[in-house]
Amino acid sequence: MGLVEGKTCIVTGGAGSIGLATVQTLLAEGAKVMLVDLDAGKLAHTVQKLGTDKAAFVAADVTDAAQTRKYVGETVARWGKIDVLFSNAGNDGPLMPITEYPEDLFDQIIAVHVRGCFLACKYTLPQMNDGGSIIITSSIVGVKGVPGNCSYVAAKHALMGLMRCVAKEVAPRRIRVNSVNPGPVDNVFMRTAEKTMSKLMGRDAGEWFDEQIPLGRHAVPDEIAQAVCFLASDRSSYTSGTALMVDGAFCA
Repeated sequence: MGLVEGKTCIVTGGAGSIGLATVQTLLAEGAKVMLVDLDAGKLAHTVQKLGTDKAAFVAADVTDAAQTRKYVGETVARWGKIDVLFSNAGNDGPLMPITEYPEDLFDQIIAVHVRGCFLACKYTLPQMNDGGSIIITSSIVGVKGVPGNCSYVAAKHALMGLMRCVAKEVAPRRIRVNSVNPGPVDNVFMRTAEKTMSKLMGRDAGEWFDEQIPLGRHAVPDEIAQAVCFLASDRSSYTSGTALMVDGAFCA
């Protein structure tokens, strides 16, 4: 028996590195998984490569209520009520002072992270089995500030508040709500940001991060996926309203 044997799961941001690593981990542990992302072509290719009828996809904009209801509804129609929601969809913006930060980009980043998670919780919870689990991707910047990235930091802090609020609301149904808070991850998302940071710092930002992380390296996506799987499984039955830091002791 796998850790999430027979559980029905939704993973938003399912075509990204952390999302896909989590999908693969959940499938390996016996789950059925609905991948949600913007790019239908990429999702179709990803699900085809997974090669199992336990994986399916819905292309959706997570900031849109109708499209959120659609991916929830299609999951229930295919496999029945939901056991696990991994709200993982995210985006990033430029690094610049708040006085120069584009207002439309600020709104867009808040919308994808915060509104997207709000809608996912709002429309999944009525279709979730009691005793289920919601996992939200926050970040180390959900518990600390960094300069020049006001929208992303604000969004990740907001997700922490949303997680704690919902955890208390749904506790009578034995539904747990937690966040996973990665530090630097060796993926395209982080390495792209580090290229910009390197120019601002005048040195390699990736190397700088590794010097600051007590474990001395970036995480790999599978390490985040394993943390998510723990929170999705019944092994986390008394864990709710908390942030699981997967950061190599960066924030310790």
